[in-house]
Amino acid sequence: MRDVEDETPVHLHRLPVPGEDRYASLALVNTRFTVSHGQVDLLDDTRAAHLWLVRHALLPDPVALAGRQAGRLRALREALRDLFAARAARTRPSGDALDTLNTALAAAPATPQLAWGADGPRRADLPDSGNPAAAALSLLAEDATELLTGPDAAQLTECAAQGCARWFLRSHGARRWCTTKCGNRVRAARAYAARKAGSP
Repeated sequence: MRDVEDETPVHLHRLPVPGEDRYASLALVNTRFTVSHGQVDLLDDTRAAHLWLVRHALLPDPVALAGRQAGRLRALREALRDLFAARAARTRPSGDALDTLNTALAAAPATPQLAWGADGPRRADLPDSGNPAAAALSLLAEDATELLTGPDAAQLTECAAQGCARWFLRSHGARRWCTTKCGNRVRAARAYAARKAGSP
C-alpha cells in the first residue's frame, strides 16, 4: 500500500481559495478541480475521503469510514455544487440537491447547549457523537446552509478560468478567478491567442 504522504503533495498543496478557511463546505466543493494534467478528485476513494475529513477536523482519525459513507460525502459535494450554482444564478436548484443536503442535516442533528466561558454565556451546539461519519456530514450540511443563507452568499462565485470548477468568496466585485494562478493562466491563454491571430 502506498504511503498517504506519497499521494498528497500535488493535490493537497494547491493554492487555497478565499473562503475555504471559513467554510468547510466550500473546501468540500473544491475537492474536485482541474489542474494542467487533468481532473483531480480528493475524495476518489474511501481512504482519501477519510483523510480529507480528518484533515478538516470533522472526523477523529481512529474512526473508520465505510465505503457507503464516503459515497454520501461525494453525493453531498455534488449537491452543494448544484446549490452553489443555483444561488449564484438566482435559480432554483434540483430537488435532489435539496433532499441530499436536508438528509445530511437530519442524519445527526447537533444539540444546542448554553456554554459559559471567561467572556460570558454563548450558544454551543454539541454534535451527535453516536455516528461520527453522519455527524461530519451534518456539520458540513449545516455549514453550507449557513453560507447559502448568510451575508457571504452574495460573494459566492465560481472561478471563471476554463475547466477550474472551484468556488470561492469574491473579495471585490472585479475578482473573477479563485487564485492568481488561474488568473495568470487565463491571461497567458489570451496573450497566446492574440499573438497567434496576429501572426502571418
